Amino acid sequence: MITRTRPDLCPGVTRPWPADDGALVRLRLVGGRVPSSALVALSEVARVHGDGDLHVTGRANLQLRALPWSGGELSPAVVAAIEATGLLPSRSHELVRNVLVSPATGLAGGRADLRPVAAALDALLCSDPALAALPGRFLFVLDDGRGDLVGRSCDLGLVALSATTGQVRIGSHGWGAVLPMADAPLALVTLARQFLGCRGTGPTAPWHVDELPADALPLLPRDPQVPVATGPAAYGVVAGGEHVPAPDGVLSPALVARLAGRAPELVVTPWRGVLVPRLTRAARAARVAR
Repeated sequence: MITRTRPDLCPGVTRPWPADDGALVRLRLVGGRVPSSALVALSEVARVHGDGDLHVTGRANLQLRALPWSGGELSPAVVAAIEATGLLPSRSHELVRNVLVSPATGLAGGRADLRPVAAALDALLCSDPALAALPGRFLFVLDDGRGDLVGRSCDLGLVALSATTGQVRIGSHGWGAVLPMADAPLALVTLARQFLGCRGTGPTAPWHVDELPADALPLLPRDPQVPVATGPAAYGVVAGGEHVPAPDGVLSPALVARLAGRAPELVVTPWRGVLVPRLTRAARAARVAR
């Protein structure tokens, strides 16, 4: 049983981390999805204000390092530059937009396209002032039925059982209701509110569902249709596109430019890589025309 002695200090733009080389901040990408133009713009922020690179995390987010700061806050110019990329949609909820999704969902494979589910979950999180109190380490994990994330530890999550149904995850090993996919976002935020009610307040409050008493949230049996964990996606050509590694977790300006030139949207993966979606014939023709 973990006993906490302080609130979490997971970094964000509004709560930078004091690293040896300057401030470190993290940008949450829901499902790892990022418009190529926004990635290029963020790379420019890193070049002008930081160490020049973007750093990929194991939660499919991006970090900037060596940023200027004073009094525990980033300079207003840096915050404005980050906001201009469009990757900071909510200052109040930036720390809790931790939604990890099967990277290739909706592109190839899987039982369901979870991109709409992730977007709806993000919208519900950001629209509820109370949910801004979730710990910055609290993680939602959505597996589209291919099994790539079903073995990943989480606080709450969903596993697709078919194109229209899924089973809720409660903690890293518990299971909740089987429900229609359209009902999943509200069910997850309802459980998140219940977590906040159970955890209490103060420096000793738990950060994770796994730290609550076993009977704190209602549990059900695991559905037999839940897939077996398959593990990380390989690098190289995969279903839906190409999984390009970020060497040592670093996206250099040159690599960002190369990736951004290949597709209008990219997907940062939790395996320190970037999935470049395969363009349809019509999309390729339109890109060439532009």
